[in-house]
Amino acid sequence: MAIRKIIQIDEEKCNGCGLCIPNCAEGAIQIVNGKAKLIHDKYCDGLGACLGHCPQDALKLIEREADEFDEQAVEELLASQRANGHHHPEVHNPQHHRPHAGGCPGSRLRNLEEEKPVEASRVSSGDIEVKIKSQLTQWPVQLKLVPPSAPYLPGADLLVTADCVPFAYPNYHLDLLKGKKVVVGCPKLDDIGYYVEKLTAMFKQNDLKSITVAFMEVPCCTGIVRAVETALANSGKDIPVHKVKIGIGGEKITAERL
Repeated sequence: MAIRKIIQIDEEKCNGCGLCIPNCAEGAIQIVNGKAKLIHDKYCDGLGACLGHCPQDALKLIEREADEFDEQAVEELLASQRANGHHHPEVHNPQHHRPHAGGCPGSRLRNLEEEKPVEASRVSSGDIEVKIKSQLTQWPVQLKLVPPSAPYLPGADLLVTADCVPFAYPNYHLDLLKGKKVVVGCPKLDDIGYYVEKLTAMFKQNDLKSITVAFMEVPCCTGIVRAVETALANSGKDIPVHKVKIGIGGEKITAERL
Protein backbone atom coordinates (compact mmCIF):
# COMPACT_ATOMS: atom_id res chain seq x y z
CA MET A 1 0.00 0.00 0.00
CA ALA A 2 1.06 3.60 -0.57
CA ILE A 3 -0.17 7.16 -0.14
CA ARG A 4 -1.71 8.13 -3.47
CA LYS A 5 -4.63 9.95 -5.09
CA ILE A 6 -7.90 8.05 -5.14
CA ILE A 7 -11.58 8.84 -5.57
CA GLN A 8 -13.76 9.48 -2.54
CA ILE A 9 -17.57 9.24 -2.72
CA ASP A 10 -19.71 11.19 -0.26
CA GLU A 11 -22.59 8.79 0.46
CA GLU A 12 -24.64 11.54 2.09
CA LYS A 13 -24.69 13.49 -1.18
CA CYS A 14 -24.91 10.52 -3.56
CA ASN A 15 -28.42 9.76 -4.83
CA GLY A 16 -27.44 6.72 -6.88
CA CYS A 17 -28.09 8.31 -10.29
CA GLY A 18 -25.15 6.41 -11.82
CA LEU A 19 -23.86 9.25 -14.00
CA CYS A 20 -20.33 8.73 -12.65
CA ILE A 21 -20.20 5.14 -13.89
CA PRO A 22 -19.77 5.71 -17.66
CA ASN A 23 -16.93 8.13 -16.93
CA CYS A 24 -14.88 5.54 -15.04
CA ALA A 25 -13.15 3.62 -17.81
CA GLU A 26 -11.78 1.14 -15.28
CA GLY A 27 -15.21 0.01 -14.05
CA ALA A 28 -14.16 0.87 -10.49
CA ILE A 29 -17.50 2.44 -9.53
CA GLN A 30 -20.74 0.52 -9.21
CA ILE A 31 -24.16 1.21 -7.69
CA VAL A 32 -24.57 -0.84 -4.51
CA ASN A 33 -27.74 -0.55 -2.42
CA GLY A 34 -28.67 2.66 -4.20
CA LYS A 35 -25.30 4.40 -3.74
CA ALA A 36 -22.17 4.74 -5.88
CA LYS A 37 -19.34 2.68 -4.42
CA LEU A 38 -15.64 2.31 -5.19
CA ILE A 39 -15.58 -1.48 -5.34
CA HIS A 40 -11.83 -1.75 -4.63
CA ASP A 41 -8.90 0.65 -4.40
CA LYS A 42 -6.85 -1.34 -6.91
CA TYR A 43 -9.31 -0.52 -9.71
CA CYS A 44 -9.05 3.28 -9.30
CA ASP A 45 -6.18 4.94 -11.19
CA GLY A 46 -6.60 8.24 -9.31
CA LEU A 47 -6.72 10.31 -12.51
CA GLY A 48 -10.19 11.67 -11.74
CA ALA A 49 -11.87 11.16 -15.13
CA CYS A 50 -15.18 10.74 -13.28
CA LEU A 51 -14.91 14.15 -11.59
CA GLY A 52 -17.35 16.82 -12.71
CA HIS A 53 -19.97 14.30 -13.83
CA CYS A 54 -21.86 14.05 -10.54
CA PRO A 55 -24.92 16.32 -10.28
CA GLN A 56 -24.70 16.03 -6.48
CA ASP A 57 -21.00 17.01 -6.39
CA ALA A 58 -20.36 13.85 -4.36
CA LEU A 59 -17.00 12.94 -5.94
CA LYS A 60 -13.55 14.28 -5.12
CA LEU A 61 -9.95 13.16 -5.30
CA ILE A 62 -8.15 12.73 -2.00
CA GLU A 63 -4.76 11.38 -0.96
CA ARG A 64 -4.80 8.43 1.40
CA GLU A 65 -3.18 5.06 1.94
CA ALA A 66 -4.52 2.69 -0.71
CA ASP A 67 -3.61 -0.39 -2.68
CA GLU A 68 -1.62 0.34 -5.81
CA PHE A 69 -3.53 0.65 -9.06
CA ASP A 70 -3.53 -2.79 -10.72
CA GLU A 71 -3.79 -2.64 -14.52
CA GLN A 72 -4.10 -6.41 -14.85
CA ALA A 73 -6.87 -6.55 -12.25
CA VAL A 74 -8.76 -3.86 -14.16
CA GLU A 75 -8.53 -5.83 -17.41
CA GLU A 76 -9.87 -8.90 -15.62
CA LEU A 77 -12.69 -6.88 -14.06
CA LEU A 78 -13.71 -5.42 -17.42
CA ALA A 79 -13.59 -8.84 -19.05
CA SER A 80 -15.84 -10.17 -16.30
CA GLN A 81 -18.27 -7.28 -16.78
CA ARG A 82 -18.41 -7.89 -20.53
CA ALA A 83 -19.00 -11.61 -19.93
CA ASN A 84 -21.93 -10.72 -17.69
CA GLY A 85 -23.53 -8.51 -20.32
CA HIS A 86 -22.15 -5.15 -19.20
CA HIS A 87 -20.27 -4.37 -22.40
CA HIS A 88 -20.53 -0.79 -23.66
CA PRO A 89 -19.04 0.99 -26.67
CA GLU A 90 -15.47 2.14 -26.26
CA VAL A 91 -14.89 5.86 -25.93
CA HIS A 92 -11.73 7.92 -25.94
CA ASN A 93 -9.95 8.51 -22.66
CA PRO A 94 -6.58 10.31 -22.73
CA GLN A 95 -5.01 7.73 -20.42
CA HIS A 96 -6.73 4.49 -21.42
CA HIS A 97 -8.88 3.01 -24.18
CA ARG A 98 -11.35 0.86 -22.32
CA PRO A 99 -15.09 0.30 -22.59
CA HIS A 100 -17.31 2.06 -20.09
CA ALA A 101 -18.91 -0.05 -17.40
CA GLY A 102 -22.43 1.38 -17.58
CA GLY A 103 -24.57 4.51 -17.21
CA CYS A 104 -25.40 7.23 -19.74
CA PRO A 105 -22.52 8.63 -21.85
CA GLY A 106 -24.95 11.28 -23.11
CA SER A 107 -24.69 13.04 -19.75
CA ARG A 108 -20.93 13.61 -20.12
CA LEU A 109 -19.89 17.23 -19.55
CA ARG A 110 -18.94 18.92 -22.82
CA ASN A 111 -17.77 22.43 -23.61
CA LEU A 112 -19.08 22.81 -27.14
CA GLU A 113 -17.01 25.96 -27.72
CA GLU A 114 -13.88 23.79 -27.67
CA GLU A 115 -15.28 21.34 -30.22
CA LYS A 116 -15.77 21.69 -33.97
CA PRO A 117 -18.06 24.67 -34.64
CA VAL A 118 -21.64 23.76 -35.48
CA GLU A 119 -22.69 24.83 -38.95
CA ALA A 120 -25.77 27.01 -39.26
CA SER A 121 -28.99 25.25 -40.25
CA ARG A 122 -30.91 26.47 -43.30
CA VAL A 123 -34.49 27.47 -42.59
CA SER A 124 -36.87 28.23 -45.45
CA SER A 125 -40.18 30.07 -45.48
CA GLY A 126 -41.61 30.55 -48.93
CA ASP A 127 -39.00 32.31 -51.06
CA ILE A 128 -36.94 33.38 -48.04
CA GLU A 129 -34.07 31.25 -46.75
CA VAL A 130 -32.03 32.11 -43.68
CA LYS A 131 -29.31 30.41 -41.69
CA ILE A 132 -29.77 29.86 -37.96
CA LYS A 133 -26.90 28.72 -35.74
CA SER A 134 -27.37 27.14 -32.34
CA GLN A 135 -26.13 29.30 -29.46
CA LEU A 136 -25.76 26.35 -27.08
CA THR A 137 -22.16 26.18 -25.81
CA GLN A 138 -22.28 23.37 -23.26
CA TRP A 139 -23.80 19.99 -22.46
CA PRO A 140 -25.77 18.79 -20.52
CA VAL A 141 -28.37 21.49 -19.84
CA GLN A 142 -30.71 19.96 -17.27
CA LEU A 143 -30.21 21.52 -13.84
CA LYS A 144 -30.27 18.05 -12.28
CA LEU A 145 -27.32 16.95 -14.43
CA VAL A 146 -25.04 20.02 -14.34
CA PRO A 147 -22.69 19.83 -11.32
CA PRO A 148 -21.78 23.04 -9.46
CA SER A 149 -18.15 22.29 -10.34
CA ALA A 150 -18.76 22.27 -14.11
CA PRO A 151 -15.63 23.77 -15.70
CA TYR A 152 -17.58 26.20 -17.92
CA LEU A 153 -19.41 27.95 -15.04
CA PRO A 154 -16.69 30.19 -13.50
CA GLY A 155 -17.10 33.75 -14.76
CA ALA A 156 -20.14 32.87 -16.87
CA ASP A 157 -23.37 34.69 -17.55
CA LEU A 158 -25.87 32.04 -16.42
CA LEU A 159 -29.33 31.54 -17.91
CA VAL A 160 -31.77 29.65 -15.67
CA THR A 161 -34.63 28.59 -17.94
CA ALA A 162 -38.00 27.04 -17.20
CA ASP A 163 -38.10 24.20 -19.69
CA CYS A 164 -41.18 25.41 -21.59
CA VAL A 165 -39.54 28.74 -22.50
CA PRO A 166 -37.46 27.48 -25.47
CA PHE A 167 -40.61 25.99 -27.00
CA ALA A 168 -42.73 29.10 -26.54
CA TYR A 169 -40.26 31.88 -27.33
CA PRO A 170 -39.22 31.81 -31.00
CA ASN A 171 -36.14 34.01 -30.54
CA TYR A 172 -34.81 32.04 -27.57
CA HIS A 173 -31.36 31.31 -29.00
CA LEU A 174 -30.44 34.80 -30.20
CA ASP A 175 -32.21 36.87 -27.56
CA LEU A 176 -31.73 34.80 -24.39
CA LEU A 177 -29.20 31.99 -24.85
CA LYS A 178 -26.49 33.75 -26.88
CA GLY A 179 -23.32 34.28 -24.85
CA LYS A 180 -24.64 32.42 -21.79
CA LYS A 181 -24.36 29.07 -20.09
CA VAL A 182 -27.72 27.50 -19.35
CA VAL A 183 -29.47 25.24 -16.86
CA VAL A 184 -33.03 24.07 -17.48
CA GLY A 185 -35.71 22.85 -15.09
CA CYS A 186 -39.44 22.57 -14.42
CA PRO A 187 -40.60 24.06 -11.10
CA LYS A 188 -43.94 22.23 -11.35
CA LEU A 189 -42.62 18.72 -11.91
CA ASP A 190 -39.36 18.81 -9.92
CA ASP A 191 -38.35 19.43 -6.31
CA ILE A 192 -37.85 23.17 -5.75
CA GLY A 193 -35.89 22.46 -2.58
CA TYR A 194 -33.38 20.50 -4.65
CA TYR A 195 -33.19 23.36 -7.15
CA VAL A 196 -32.45 25.82 -4.36
CA GLU A 197 -29.69 23.58 -3.00
CA LYS A 198 -28.09 23.04 -6.42
CA LEU A 199 -28.30 26.72 -7.45
CA THR A 200 -26.92 27.85 -4.08
CA ALA A 201 -23.85 25.67 -4.65
CA MET A 202 -23.45 27.01 -8.20
CA PHE A 203 -23.65 30.62 -7.04
CA LYS A 204 -21.21 30.02 -4.17
CA GLN A 205 -18.59 28.12 -6.15
CA ASN A 206 -18.48 30.27 -9.29
CA ASP A 207 -17.95 34.01 -9.73
CA LEU A 208 -20.87 34.43 -12.10
CA LYS A 209 -21.11 37.72 -14.00
CA SER A 210 -24.90 37.69 -14.15
CA ILE A 211 -27.97 35.50 -13.82
CA THR A 212 -30.96 35.61 -16.15
CA VAL A 213 -34.05 33.65 -15.15
CA ALA A 214 -36.54 33.01 -17.96
CA PHE A 215 -39.99 31.70 -17.03
CA MET A 216 -43.49 31.33 -18.42
CA GLU A 217 -46.44 33.53 -17.49
CA VAL A 218 -48.32 30.61 -15.88
CA PRO A 219 -48.38 30.85 -12.03
CA CYS A 220 -46.54 27.59 -11.30
CA CYS A 221 -43.55 28.75 -13.34
CA THR A 222 -42.71 31.53 -10.88
CA GLY A 223 -41.30 28.76 -8.70
CA ILE A 224 -38.07 28.87 -10.67
CA VAL A 225 -37.79 32.60 -9.96
CA ARG A 226 -38.24 31.96 -6.24
CA ALA A 227 -35.61 29.23 -6.39
CA VAL A 228 -33.09 31.65 -7.93
CA GLU A 229 -33.92 34.40 -5.43
CA THR A 230 -33.64 32.05 -2.44
CA ALA A 231 -30.42 30.46 -3.70
CA LEU A 232 -28.83 33.85 -4.28
CA ALA A 233 -29.73 34.96 -0.75
CA ASN A 234 -28.35 31.70 0.66
CA SER A 235 -25.12 32.06 -1.28
CA GLY A 236 -24.34 35.49 0.15
CA LYS A 237 -23.26 36.63 -3.33
CA ASP A 238 -24.15 39.94 -4.99
CA ILE A 239 -24.89 38.94 -8.59
CA PRO A 240 -27.16 40.97 -10.89
CA VAL A 241 -30.30 39.04 -11.77
CA HIS A 242 -32.61 39.72 -14.73
CA LYS A 243 -36.15 38.29 -14.92
CA VAL A 244 -37.70 37.55 -18.31
CA LYS A 245 -41.37 36.46 -18.49
CA ILE A 246 -42.60 34.76 -21.66
CA GLY A 247 -46.28 34.48 -22.63
CA ILE A 248 -47.73 31.16 -23.78
CA GLY A 249 -48.29 32.85 -27.15
CA GLY A 250 -44.53 33.36 -27.50
CA GLU A 251 -44.31 37.07 -26.66
CA LYS A 252 -41.86 38.58 -24.17
CA ILE A 253 -44.07 40.14 -21.50
CA THR A 254 -41.48 41.56 -19.13
CA ALA A 255 -37.74 41.90 -18.80
CA GLU A 256 -36.65 43.43 -15.54
CA ARG A 257 -33.70 43.44 -13.18
CA LEU A 258 -34.04 42.30 -9.59
